[in-house]
Amino acid sequence: MRTVAVVGTSLAGLRAAQELRGRGFDGRLVMIGAEPPYDRPPLSKDFLLGKVSADDVALAGQDDLDALAAEWHLGVRAERFGREGVTLGDGTTIAADGYVIATGAVARTLDAARNLSGVHTLRTLDDAVALKRALAAGPSSVVVIGAGFIGAEVASACRLLGHEVTVVEAMPVPLASVLGARMGAVCGELHAENDVRLITGVSVAGFAGDRRVTGVRLADDRELPADLVVAGVGSRPATGWLTGSGLAVDDGVLVDSGCVTVNPRVIAVGDVARYRCPLRGERVRAEHWTAASDQPGVAVANLLAGSTVTHFARHGYFWSDQYGRRLQFAGVATEDVRIAEGDVASKRFVATYHRGDVLAGVFAIDSPRPFTRLRRALSSFGEPASVIDVDRALSGNPCRGDG
Repeated sequence: MRTVAVVGTSLAGLRAAQELRGRGFDGRLVMIGAEPPYDRPPLSKDFLLGKVSADDVALAGQDDLDALAAEWHLGVRAERFGREGVTLGDGTTIAADGYVIATGAVARTLDAARNLSGVHTLRTLDDAVALKRALAAGPSSVVVIGAGFIGAEVASACRLLGHEVTVVEAMPVPLASVLGARMGAVCGELHAENDVRLITGVSVAGFAGDRRVTGVRLADDRELPADLVVAGVGSRPATGWLTGSGLAVDDGVLVDSGCVTVNPRVIAVGDVARYRCPLRGERVRAEHWTAASDQPGVAVANLLAGSTVTHFARHGYFWSDQYGRRLQFAGVATEDVRIAEGDVASKRFVATYHRGDVLAGVFAIDSPRPFTRLRRALSSFGEPASVIDVDRALSGNPCRGDG
């Protein structure tokens, strides 16, 4: 290949560029993105709290970026992808021999709040800057819509900044779809323990206010006063620019287990990719930092090979910092969840998820060492870990796994 274009310059795109150079690609490398590379996880935590600045969240220094010897097109979005290449918003068309799609996802918004000020989402650095500025105006009543990880982290930051916070979650138990009902309920308790009101099992019906939001109306006719609203209602993959491209798109760009599309000259990585997971036997779109960091190594190897010669077969892993506690999860949640170590009441424990005698997932609060041991014991492709491996991991003895 003489030219490779990377569309998307966040973590997955940057890692893909680094992999290309690391694997010996010395041709023309074109980087296309609306924003420079920066790290998103701190935006809902340390950035809002003022512990890190915009410069601190940069994913790479200038020397590292220069080492890529890339041609950068920043501040411009890809508008179309076809036989002629990638057409940008400024009218430029980039033709290449290989393409990396790493456009990520965009925050979902609430139509009912479209014309109201004081309603925020949190996905980009600009979003975080705007929210941080609004929170700095003084103590206020904040309503966070959505008790997922981003919503919970924002609620935690707002409470630490001295605001009165209410979290509204449409599901009966927060995070149940990710952690299961039992562990989701444990996470929900963190809000009350930190003087944050959690309302579950009710959806948002609308908003009060003329030009600026003054309240949130719930479906059960309650109205919550709000000086500020943060909508953490999920995201959608940024695939609109691929309409008519010939690539298969369904809640993300459909790729095989090696992150390769129907066109072997095109790979997709990160939040935008919906890949066939060998460990789960289904398509997965993993919106986690670790997936965006790890997938490019596999995908780029396949792009340079011209076919799928290696596969992405790793358990999902993510972490969340809430109310001064570190939450960690790896694998898949099941209904069979057991406390492997620690005490749930104290919020310092490790829980394991099982399918019969097979370890399927691990969740922990403030227990990094046993969590890491159990994460290593998780089933690797074709070699399931058993309850015996769990005991060995907790005792500190070597165990099987991908560790």
